[in-house]
Amino acid sequence: MVFLRAIRFGMLSLACMSLAACTEPRVHEGRYLQAAPAPSQPLTTRIVFYPAAGQSPDQQNRDRYECYSWAAKQTGFDPSRDEFAARQRIEVVPAQPPGHDTTAGALIGAFLGAATSRPQQAAGGALFGAAAGAIVGAASDSARQGEAARMQQDYDTRAAQRQADLDRQAGNYRRAMTACLEGRGYRVE
Repeated sequence: MVFLRAIRFGMLSLACMSLAACTEPRVHEGRYLQAAPAPSQPLTTRIVFYPAAGQSPDQQNRDRYECYSWAAKQTGFDPSRDEFAARQRIEVVPAQPPGHDTTAGALIGAFLGAATSRPQQAAGGALFGAAAGAIVGAASDSARQGEAARMQQDYDTRAAQRQADLDRQAGNYRRAMTACLEGRGYRVE
């Protein structure tokens, strides 16, 4: 009797491991989060100015630098700082791939169902245990995916706010720089 039970357990374990091997971890599906979405229009602080009063190239360089310094000080926005470089991608990877908890729950449930059943009912116990374990595991997987979706929403919200702040600051900088250059006799486009 013990020998038959060991054979059934071995076959059940082999079948469960085969099922587990069939699950393929999906790499993203809500698992890779981007800190900031690509902007619809690139942030630009390029200002083109022309001497309207015959300013020399040396005078233009001096005025450009002084206006840059003044505009950056007035607005708190310096377009040359590194923090305004291309967006960084943040990767959030869960400890387990999607479907892991469902598979683990089914395997553990099948094992416990077979082990706690009478020898004649081991297959039925394994099936019942696998179904119950899969349901519990699926609930755990669902909660994990919900948390990933919440994190993505948080990142998206913060990134949109940061982009709106940068756009506002860049606009303020452009206006200050333009005012300074026009005040020094330049035509600004």
